Amino acid sequence: MDFEFSAEQLQLRNEARRYLADKCPTTVPRAVLEGAGSYDKGLWQGLAEMGFLGAAIPEEYGGLGLGYLELCVIAEELGRAIAPVPVSSSIFLVAEILKAAGTEAQKQAWLPRLASGEVIGTLAAIEGMGGGRPSTLKAQVSGGVLTGDKSPVLDGDIASLAVVLARHAPGRDEAGLSLYLVDLSGPGIERTVLDTIDPSRSQASLSFKGAKAERIGAEGEGWRLYEEALDRAAILTGFEQIGGADRALEMARDYALQRFAFGRAIGSFQAIKHMLADMYVSATLARSNGYFGAYALSTGSADLGEAAATVRVSATKAFQHCAKNNIQVHGGMGFTWAMDCHLFYRRSNLLALTLGGQNEWEDKLIDRLRAKNAA
Repeated sequence: MDFEFSAEQLQLRNEARRYLADKCPTTVPRAVLEGAGSYDKGLWQGLAEMGFLGAAIPEEYGGLGLGYLELCVIAEELGRAIAPVPVSSSIFLVAEILKAAGTEAQKQAWLPRLASGEVIGTLAAIEGMGGGRPSTLKAQVSGGVLTGDKSPVLDGDIASLAVVLARHAPGRDEAGLSLYLVDLSGPGIERTVLDTIDPSRSQASLSFKGAKAERIGAEGEGWRLYEEALDRAAILTGFEQIGGADRALEMARDYALQRFAFGRAIGSFQAIKHMLADMYVSATLARSNGYFGAYALSTGSADLGEAAATVRVSATKAFQHCAKNNIQVHGGMGFTWAMDCHLFYRRSNLLALTLGGQNEWEDKLIDRLRAKNAA
């Protein structure tokens, strides 16, 4: 079985890489870090005009009507460029939930605006530390009105549309949870920006005080739809992490060949060779798992849950490993603000927690493998 991308998909990758190399050098995320904004508006609009935001959105809803493989290709290039834009929140999560569970009216209302970049979406599910389990969720909807708090919410300070996981019935089980669309430009919403390790992908706390909410999907299906959305996003985010890991490895390799000490390139020293080899192994393993995840996602395979957890675990480890060792290869200079190493280290740690922590996904992988074996 051939898991390589097709010639057309590789052409899309090259086009995305050229565009991001021109429009998103490391000066762009640096400018966001050093400025007052939470993302680069020019880059965001440019990605929309190139059709990248709508790659996997059907043509009848304003997208290109391509597929998940093409979206994986684009995600990888965004990761290489550590692009300071809310693609994962708006496209990997909200657009995917709308495609999977939205009514025709909801799709017509929101998907074209997500594809064009006019609307930025976010998923609001977690409620603080340990607040990601059904038994701990307290936000509730009654009579179409939402009350409660969600924190942290990725890109919550800039989003204009939220998909919120909330209770429609009292209790602590999954059956009382549903998903709701909330227009964040309406009344009854307060936002507080949170400090994070990577301000170029901002997070916020959202407080809903009587905000209007419209259910998406069947009542009581919120937790299932949320979990399925996380699985799809884990694979897409995994490619973003793979792209970041590869770029960190390239930076370390290039520096090791250019930096001389004791009359020779530091890349000739065995300690550096071993470090680079370990980085290559972790990045290659993540890519291998990523290809299987892309296959499962694009075909709707029964192995999607297992593949998603595998990609999530391996890609998270690879990006963190490569970003950390990139700093080590650069030595004392690698720790300074002047070098670009910290940009990848920041992003690797932020993405490691975006969809739930590493331990959570390792537990999911074990549980799913056990269930598969039992069956």
